[in-house]
Amino acid sequence: MSKQNQLDFEGIEQRPLRDFTEQAYLDYSMYVILDRALPHLADGLKPVQRRIVYAMSELSLGAGAKPKKSARTVGDVIGKFHPHGDTACYEAMVHMAQEFTYRYPLVDGQGNWGSTDDPKSFAAMRYTESRLTAYAAVLLAELGQGTTDWVPNFDGSLQEPALLPARLPNLLLNGASGIAVGMSTDVPPHNLREIVKALVHLLDEPKATLAAVCRHIPGPDFPTGAEIVTPKAELRKIYKTGNGTLRVRATWEVEDGAVVVNALPHQVSGSKVLEQIAAQMRARKLPMVEDLRDESDHENPTRLVIIPRSARVDAEQLMDHLCATTDMERTVRVNLNVIGLDGRPAVRDLRSLLAEWLQYRTDTVKRRLGYRLERVQERLHILDGLLIAYLNIDEVIRIIRKEEQPKPVLMKRFKLSDTQAEAILNLRLRHLAKLEEVKIRGEQKDLSAERDTLQKLLRSKVQLRKLIREELLELVDEHGDARRTRIIERAPAQAISETDLVSSEPVTVVLSARGWARAAKGHEIDPQSLSYKSGDEFLCAARGRSSEQAVFLDSTGRAYSLLAHTLPSARGQGEPLSGRLNPPDGASFCGVMLGPPESRWLVASDAGYGFFVTLGELHSRARAGKACLRVPAGGTVVVPAPVVGEEFPGDAWVAAASNLGRLLMFPAEELPEMARGKGNKVLGIPTTKFKSGEERMVAVTVLGEEDTLEIISGGRRMCLKATEHEKYVGDRGLRGSLLPRGWRKVERLGVAVD
Repeated sequence: MSKQNQLDFEGIEQRPLRDFTEQAYLDYSMYVILDRALPHLADGLKPVQRRIVYAMSELSLGAGAKPKKSARTVGDVIGKFHPHGDTACYEAMVHMAQEFTYRYPLVDGQGNWGSTDDPKSFAAMRYTESRLTAYAAVLLAELGQGTTDWVPNFDGSLQEPALLPARLPNLLLNGASGIAVGMSTDVPPHNLREIVKALVHLLDEPKATLAAVCRHIPGPDFPTGAEIVTPKAELRKIYKTGNGTLRVRATWEVEDGAVVVNALPHQVSGSKVLEQIAAQMRARKLPMVEDLRDESDHENPTRLVIIPRSARVDAEQLMDHLCATTDMERTVRVNLNVIGLDGRPAVRDLRSLLAEWLQYRTDTVKRRLGYRLERVQERLHILDGLLIAYLNIDEVIRIIRKEEQPKPVLMKRFKLSDTQAEAILNLRLRHLAKLEEVKIRGEQKDLSAERDTLQKLLRSKVQLRKLIREELLELVDEHGDARRTRIIERAPAQAISETDLVSSEPVTVVLSARGWARAAKGHEIDPQSLSYKSGDEFLCAARGRSSEQAVFLDSTGRAYSLLAHTLPSARGQGEPLSGRLNPPDGASFCGVMLGPPESRWLVASDAGYGFFVTLGELHSRARAGKACLRVPAGGTVVVPAPVVGEEFPGDAWVAAASNLGRLLMFPAEELPEMARGKGNKVLGIPTTKFKSGEERMVAVTVLGEEDTLEIISGGRRMCLKATEHEKYVGDRGLRGSLLPRGWRKVERLGVAVD
């Protein structure tokens, strides 16, 4: 490489890329934490919120002023103090104006500022107008009284307040939420009266415990009302640790038989709740609800009307179900992570947060009193000089008229300071009247008394706390209001089980050979008479109730559950189970069971092994089902058989048949009851390798001692009465006896119905 093309790195700092990126990301994260996402404990505002409030005060947009276009405020904010996007700035402004978002709004907006159903449906800033609310004066009233530090704006051309001298803990009153880098904050809003009571108690009892504070602050107070159902012990724990979750539930009442929801949890949309309820109605999961109406208006921001199907519907149970299945009950996260007076973010408990704010308020009041004391002393100093001038008015006039530079002469002649001499020279002729001396002495007297009072306040901690206490109580009278969110301890909402929601009617679930399922009303239907798709045919059926779970067995021995009422009607040809379940590759569905969870069924493989199982053991919500019967390689599952009667095992018998026409009957008590597994030998099958033409078990059934055994063979039906069973009775595990010729091609076994 030629010398000309060599790069010259002299004077350029060289750092490892790892160190540079680490430092750059750390700087970025600290910027996001301190200057974007987290509020400050002092005034409870993020930088953009603080700049919006300050810019509006600079535009003279107080509570009594005429509103101005929001675009003007946003322009001032981003042009003077916050060099970021106008959209984000306007959204922050909208947030402070929404009564359903802020407990005590800072901005009074005119126009469309969004709604509870869609908080971001607000109009563009060129259409809306705004000004500050009366409550905003709590943050701004003492701004020009030496109470805060001033810092340069982003380009150094202006000064802006580092913090606002809040007269109330706005952080707790309006709450805050934000996500920074590696941390977040979620401070819920509270009631002003309760917060001030707690602050006054801390002023009177600086060593008060958290329990004493919580007696005044029972919990958050959300702007939309509703009710907090979290136990008081959990609320106390949240306030102790600064972390936790609250359960907030909608409130409702019964009017003329209809349930009227009049308050929803914070930041929950009424229209979304109605959509959630309507979706359940369309899915036939709310048979007790007939209709829904949204009657919300300006006077009633939340009024959702739910009309039950009849007067017999339990409103408490219905609303408990809706609270569990919709946003009418939701959890609200609490994370009291804020930037403290030391400039560092930290999670604080409620007591330390209030105590730290009181420290800020005390420092602010001291600065305000000190600033006023300086002004008073400066004025008294000027008044002393003016009084000297009035007592020697002729000499003062002579010096001013005769001397080219009267100021140093006056200072030397009457021993005046530069400030006093300047004030004398700035006197107007109208102030040379005889009564002016009386006014000066009167002003001196008043200011001297004020100076003594200020000095006394600054020297006495007791008097200072008393002043802060009085000012807090004045603000309660001015801005305080009643609690909106009730605190009532309730158990967590419980959804009504899907089976309880469905009317219990007799149904017959039919399964075809290709795995198509459907449900027919009643038990009198003949499943074989139904129409099937081309190439398909009837396999098996089970009778039960529509509110029960149908359990399907596949050829690998896995069990799957579906509610019977969710199956398609038998008026059609059903639907394939593979569309709703996930059986293993190559598996086919071989049986269906239906009945109450305590009912027993006999499940078996064609290898001749089986056991009794309680149906409830096979229930599963998983699409992949659960393991039930262990089937050998190359084997499959025999259609399961129900156990009828309450005397099981008692006098019940098991009948099993092979594909070679052998039938065996033995007492049911010889077969165990299990939850899953291979089971015990039912029928003696010589081999389990299943080569072509070898013997397999093809059918099983369970019947009572006096029942008639039904054998379906070659499409024909043969019945064996109880007196004819003896020929086929033997020990469990034997091969059984041959059936008569012509009946050895067994398809199914069952109990004959007279």
